[in-house]
Amino acid sequence: MMLQEYLKFLNGSNSMTVAFFDFDGTITSRDTLIDFIRFAVGEKKFLWGMCVLMPTLIAYKLKLIPNDRAKEKMLSHYFKGMEKKEFQRLASTYSLRQIPKIVRQEALDKIDWHQKQGHKIVVVSASMECWLKPWCEKYGLELLSTKMETVNNMVTGKFATKNCHGKEKVNRIKEKYILDNFDIVYAYGDSYGDKELLALADKPFYRAFF
Repeated sequence: MMLQEYLKFLNGSNSMTVAFFDFDGTITSRDTLIDFIRFAVGEKKFLWGMCVLMPTLIAYKLKLIPNDRAKEKMLSHYFKGMEKKEFQRLASTYSLRQIPKIVRQEALDKIDWHQKQGHKIVVVSASMECWLKPWCEKYGLELLSTKMETVNNMVTGKFATKNCHGKEKVNRIKEKYILDNFDIVYAYGDSYGDKELLALADKPFYRAFF
């Protein structure tokens, strides 16, 4: 018996399938970065901050600065110097109270289908682990995402890891999983930043679940 077949025998054939889901715009109906900031600081502070950050946003739209730098500038503006404990409290509350309001029902249905098949399910997102992890844990999903940096129990607004976006999604997946161990790889995404993720899959789904 070949090694791969033996592993199937030990784990069950369904366990040799994995499904990778992008989060923002795929599982949810909108971007959680903006949604989290608005939730955490309130509408007035959010809007004033967006005015202050306008040069950064324009530079990003014109592709003069990369995605990760624009995100760090936003997070730094709103949260730099906040106590880690308070930031985590806000992130956890947002995750369990607000994310369910923007989750697509068809995404939940597809996740449920994969779970009933016994497939491994992994969320792969450029959003922050702090506000994705509680929601993912609630549904029993594994998570690969971007982590926030804290120094002396204070939020810096910078990343503790590389931004899990584009090619970095593939790098993070390959660091943790041996894809040859899976017979079938599913991937779900909704944007150009998921191009490399979708290219990994035997069954890629762009802005669709079926």
